[in-house]
Amino acid sequence: MALTRRSVAIIGTRGYPSYYGGFETLVRRLAPYLAEQGWDVSVYSRPGMTVADDRNRDPRVVVRTTFGMESRSLSTLTYGLTSCLDAAVRKPDVALVMNVANGFWLPALKARGIPTVVNVDGIEWERAKWGRRAKAVFRAGAKLTARHADRLVMDSHAIRRRWEQDFERSGDFIPYGGDPVDVLPPVDDLSPQKYVLMVARFVPENTVHEFITAAEELSIHHDVVIVGSSGYGGELEDRVRALAASNDRVKWMGHLSDDAKLFSLWQNAGAYFHGHSVGGTNPALVQAMACRAPIIARDTVYNREVLGNAGRFVEPQPAAIVSAVRDVLTDRAGQMLMRDRSFQRACEYYAWGDVCESYERSMLAALSADRLGIAGQE
Repeated sequence: MALTRRSVAIIGTRGYPSYYGGFETLVRRLAPYLAEQGWDVSVYSRPGMTVADDRNRDPRVVVRTTFGMESRSLSTLTYGLTSCLDAAVRKPDVALVMNVANGFWLPALKARGIPTVVNVDGIEWERAKWGRRAKAVFRAGAKLTARHADRLVMDSHAIRRRWEQDFERSGDFIPYGGDPVDVLPPVDDLSPQKYVLMVARFVPENTVHEFITAAEELSIHHDVVIVGSSGYGGELEDRVRALAASNDRVKWMGHLSDDAKLFSLWQNAGAYFHGHSVGGTNPALVQAMACRAPIIARDTVYNREVLGNAGRFVEPQPAAIVSAVRDVLTDRAGQMLMRDRSFQRACEYYAWGDVCESYERSMLAALSADRLGIAGQE
């Protein structure tokens, strides 16, 4: 237990508790951990994005709601602005900021003497879902983050190398964690170890287009389960909706906030396809490993770093996906080996306790450097 109470504002997520994405998963674990260590924890939230009566909500965590523009291109910037301005007034001991888009608002925190730790996330300006202007905004935000943040957090070694190369800033390597789970019953009428699963936000860089095409062929002999959505409609949702409506073997479950159901889908899948291509340590991938899923991943430096020898890697082409999935589904012995390797690697490298402890160390280092008058980090 910490001897001196300190305060932290967590900025840049949809709130607490929220089940939207990786940042929100992290906050659900980190905020209670910090409260247990004696921190006064405030999490900035968007209206209507949190579950007020969630049984997992820690009452020690204060939720502060600010307002912004709810749109695909402006929500991060506008909610980040109002959150940073409110935090600047309240003056916590340290701010943990998610997403380089909030680099524009770091000077407001700096002017109030609030040290900042920024999780830089992935290489947002290379994501296909963003247009030219949005990519330019993320790139500019990254430059400002490199200039003004006291400490940086990178969730993969590959991301840290990019920042050292592009911005001449290094940082603390802190990945995401996974929750090992007990044996869970299958979801609905799905046969264990016989279906293929994809869990992803519907954006091009997650190989959704290619998987949908592969699913049309795979569903001739196997059940295909798709979890996710774009959040804003669009072509990919239309394709998945049409496929599920016309094919009884394709099940689209949309966005799932029920962890038990999602974990069961991973645990009982015969093959899990992970198509994410831009970013560092993906939280869904880590959790799939902790659930003992047999994983087929798009071949990227990030996925290889996380999976090591625990998965199988494929090019982002429908034929390659079909071939790899069929191989795993029909090889029970190989499937079991993949499950064991995934679980062992998750336990060894991606434990939530280690992740939360590392975040606290980074925040304390930012506080110590600030009190000593040391700007930034080596």
